[in-house]
Amino acid sequence: MDTDRRDTAEERPAKRARVDGPDVAAEQGTTSTLPTERDIAAAELDASDIEDEAPMDTVATHSSDLYLDTINRAVLDFDFEKVCSVSTSNINIYGCLVCGKYFQGRGKRSYAYAHSIHDDHHVFINLGTTQVYVLPDGYRVSDPSLEDIAYVLAPSFDPAVIEAFSSASIPPKPSYDLSSHPYLPGYVGLNNIKRNDHMNVIIHALLHVRPLRDHLLSSNFRGKESELVKRFSALAKKIWNPRLFKSQVSPHEFLQEVNRASAGKFRLEQQGDPVEFLSWLLNRLHKDMGGTKKKNSSPIFSTFQGELRVETQQVLVRPDQGDDEKPHFDIDREIKSTVAPFLFLAIDLPPPPLFQDAVEKNIIPQVGIHSVLAKYDGRSTQESAGQLRRYKCQRLPRYIILHYKRFTKNNFVEEKNPTIVTFPLRGVDFKDYLDTPSTATSTLYDLVANVTHESVAGTTRDKENTVWKVHLRAPGGENSEKWFQVQDLIVEEVRKEMIFLGETVLQIWERR
Repeated sequence: MDTDRRDTAEERPAKRARVDGPDVAAEQGTTSTLPTERDIAAAELDASDIEDEAPMDTVATHSSDLYLDTINRAVLDFDFEKVCSVSTSNINIYGCLVCGKYFQGRGKRSYAYAHSIHDDHHVFINLGTTQVYVLPDGYRVSDPSLEDIAYVLAPSFDPAVIEAFSSASIPPKPSYDLSSHPYLPGYVGLNNIKRNDHMNVIIHALLHVRPLRDHLLSSNFRGKESELVKRFSALAKKIWNPRLFKSQVSPHEFLQEVNRASAGKFRLEQQGDPVEFLSWLLNRLHKDMGGTKKKNSSPIFSTFQGELRVETQQVLVRPDQGDDEKPHFDIDREIKSTVAPFLFLAIDLPPPPLFQDAVEKNIIPQVGIHSVLAKYDGRSTQESAGQLRRYKCQRLPRYIILHYKRFTKNNFVEEKNPTIVTFPLRGVDFKDYLDTPSTATSTLYDLVANVTHESVAGTTRDKENTVWKVHLRAPGGENSEKWFQVQDLIVEEVRKEMIFLGETVLQIWERR
């Protein structure tokens, strides 16, 4: 059988020359060796990458010569950065569908060509175009059985599928991976490569914000968009892919670009703060999506940006003021008022009691969400750096991000506030925190994502032993909806009553 294959290939010198390009035609009589650096440089510009030069009848002629039975879908993993496993170049990369390794080029001097001969692996996919080739022969493969591989590499979503992801009338249907394990698209585990769980929870939370998710799923991003936007879109499509080979996704390719774009501030091997990462990511995505300082200039601003009125006044201590009397605004003195945009609202937690007896130490303090949201009612006063401040929202965004300031630094350690915030999952009314509520726009918000912090340390912050989790709401009516807790690769359904018991750090609320 192998002899017949070889003879058939030798009878096709003209077609192989057209597919492999001029260099290959000139080298027909040479012996294949491992390519040098000069050869790789030539392979990067090899004419064999122009797939249109391979006529369609070439595909049909060799359909009986395919090695499709050697393809091993269980080893295919397209989540990692697409670089050659030998040269580490990211130009013109092909994936071996037999062993899953990446190689550069497919010309006669390329690493993929050498791999096909030395390891007897013959089926390769172009990671950029999803077209499949057989090497060393060099002809292109067109077979319906390969569509599932191309879809896993580059998923695409039509508007009806995207709409179904958020439909309350259609409960989400489970999909099945190659091992027949069920999973829900959008609720899959993210691999914790080293210490990147603080970024995983933010990825999940943002990709369940419908306008941003739909924008990423429906766009191709093949133009002048930044590499960060392209990779975030690719990650979104993998997380929401209903045809995964494995019911988990690795964010490695996206986080590698995050490391580069942030100049090493957010790294895979170092535990960090999800709030800092969210702040950086939103601003960077806004800029890379063509956003400006204008309102609604990017999907980020149109989704998350609101306006806040800030009133300030210098603190003036009166001689007759008591020690326990709090300073307050004096209407007889100047009050400066400014309106500033915001992407999330910072929430202050009440300080825990300083002195506790043995019984009180076992009691975790609790506070209701409206009690801490009172900071934005326009009446509550905050004092900082000799200034009195009070806040009230001028315009509420479609999605409100709340950051609970659970950690404070002193001269020695970073302290953690263990206070639990209680909240309903639906129907939180922000009317009292809006300057001029409109009857045309609802002020009721429902919870979409809830990020919690867990640590073995009591009142101090221990970054190295911190566990980050995120609660995500699945579509459905108020009585039929489900909630899932995601911690790295662990995805499990959680009871609604248990969600507020965690130490919430970040929440995303959706306007009705």
